[in-house]
Amino acid sequence: MILVTGGCGFIGSAFILQWLQSTDEPVVNLDLLTYAGHPGNLSALDGDARYSFHRGDIGDSALTARLLAQHKPRAVLNFAAETHVDRSISGPLAFAETNVMGTLRLLDAVLAYWKALQPADAAALRFLHVSTDEVYGSLGPDDAGFTEEHRYEPNSPYSASKAASDHFVRAYRHTYGLPTLTTNCSNNYGPRQFPEKLIPLVIHNAVLGKPLPIYGDGLQVRDWLHVEDHCRAIRAVLERGRPGETYNVGGRSERSNLAVVRAICDTLDAVRPMPGGRRHSELVTHVKDRPGHDRRYAIDDSKIAGELGWQPTIGFEQGIRQTVEWYLAHQQWVESVTSGAYRQWVDTHYNAQGGSVARAEA
Repeated sequence: MILVTGGCGFIGSAFILQWLQSTDEPVVNLDLLTYAGHPGNLSALDGDARYSFHRGDIGDSALTARLLAQHKPRAVLNFAAETHVDRSISGPLAFAETNVMGTLRLLDAVLAYWKALQPADAAALRFLHVSTDEVYGSLGPDDAGFTEEHRYEPNSPYSASKAASDHFVRAYRHTYGLPTLTTNCSNNYGPRQFPEKLIPLVIHNAVLGKPLPIYGDGLQVRDWLHVEDHCRAIRAVLERGRPGETYNVGGRSERSNLAVVRAICDTLDAVRPMPGGRRHSELVTHVKDRPGHDRRYAIDDSKIAGELGWQPTIGFEQGIRQTVEWYLAHQQWVESVTSGAYRQWVDTHYNAQGGSVARAEA
């Protein structure tokens, strides 16, 4: 079996769902259920014997050690992270605690577990750390995409915290020999993304007829990667990646933020027109730019394509339409996360159980 941390979040839940659609190998999910971790993301697995959930913090070393000893996973995949740049600007310490210290404590627990394994099991174990292209900093308009050899130049508290976590993963490989793998991905999008990020926020606001905020001139460029393609890449790295290596994962879909918003508006105009013939693009509103806003990210995925045979399969236009249609068809989910109703459910459900499912099951 495998242990996934942060599996109730956007990418983690997509990975677990895809994993259990492709294999019967069980998954143990450790998630603290912070504001962006939604247990409803995995409601399709209710009653599935292949899936078990433990509520807890990756920084809780004793809990992690108990889970490792109990379930004996062959791999640990770390999705757990604070990820929103705006939140990191207003509250950087939480990002240091989760992304840096949490990852370090998780590494330490996995290292102790790995050292106690029989030689064959130790050789087979993998620790896969999911990171971001933001650790590389910002590119000029004509610069080549980030390769795995690009120098780290993080510019936000978020990217600095992820860069630090990447360095600790590297250090545990170099110093102790722990079989680690790291992936650095571009901007993800798709179903179940918390609506603080650009694409779900714009869809949500547009449905409500509210302004569609765009930072500055909106010409900041990102490489957009559908979450399903990202999860396929992570599976390829886990199965065939070389321990100690880093693999960059991109969507081959560079778009400016303004172009992304216009694509969403055009899709909504086609599938849910506004009254009176108005266009959703009329809701676009430019707001003051984010402090230190990186201008461009781009990924060179030659390494993962050449070594592991992975490449993205979902084009941006197709992916955006699918994403818009998912949010339109799941307005109850959107309402639950935007109103905070699911937070109330989490608190009520777990308080009724005397606190943490992790403590109850571990």
